Amino acid sequence: MNTLLSTFLTWSSWLVPVIALGTILVPQALRILREYERGVIFRLGKLLRAKGPGLIFLIPFVDRMVKMDLRVVTIDVSRQEIMTRDNVPATVDAVVYFRVVDPVAAVVKVENFLKATSLIAQTTLRSVLGQAPLDDLLSQRDVINQKLQEIIDRQTEPWGIKVTAVEVKDVALPDSMKRAMAKQAEAERERRAKIVNAEGEFQAAEKMVQAAEMISHQPIALQLRYLQTMREISSEHSTTTFVPIPIDFFKPFAANDSKNP
Repeated sequence: MNTLLSTFLTWSSWLVPVIALGTILVPQALRILREYERGVIFRLGKLLRAKGPGLIFLIPFVDRMVKMDLRVVTIDVSRQEIMTRDNVPATVDAVVYFRVVDPVAAVVKVENFLKATSLIAQTTLRSVLGQAPLDDLLSQRDVINQKLQEIIDRQTEPWGIKVTAVEVKDVALPDSMKRAMAKQAEAERERRAKIVNAEGEFQAAEKMVQAAEMISHQPIALQLRYLQTMREISSEHSTTTFVPIPIDFFKPFAANDSKNP
């Protein structure tokens, strides 16, 4: 009995430290990465490779893992004060969509890829929009967004970052510029209205010339037009009385006028 007790105490003295050590080492040796995560492994400071997803085995106190998320990340580019190419001040902000395609490069080649991408986006936004006139900034937003995306993606490609889209959200203009643009739009609408009115007068004149030419060849058309006009201006409760007079009745008077100088 004493022998069994001493044996149990001996094993207990070894078992307790082993369990305690295992409790400390196992969480450091085993890591589980999700489908959208990758782990960049360093062994004694030297880069090994990227692992994952699934169960990852690490050597405690020797290996160190940096976890990277491969999902699309969205960052807001804070409001930037810019001066357009035609010297118009404006305030713009944008949103950038990107993701990590090379986790090793995102860890090794740049200290903080989120901050670096945000700063690159701010600088590029001021540079590109400063080269565009105000009209392009307001009307050709898709072209500017595509240009921003290409420039930012080219600068972040060595870091293992893929910029998928850049969208300029808002363009704020001074109140004086808004009033000037409103006056310009009003003047443009008035110009178009005058042009439309002139075109209507021109078309009406052409039709009247054609009608006069037709009536000169067919005098009976004037009589028909006369009767139609009487019908149009009369109504059910009208007190106006029309006395139709044939057009031929006035021909002798017209002939005498033409003979007398």
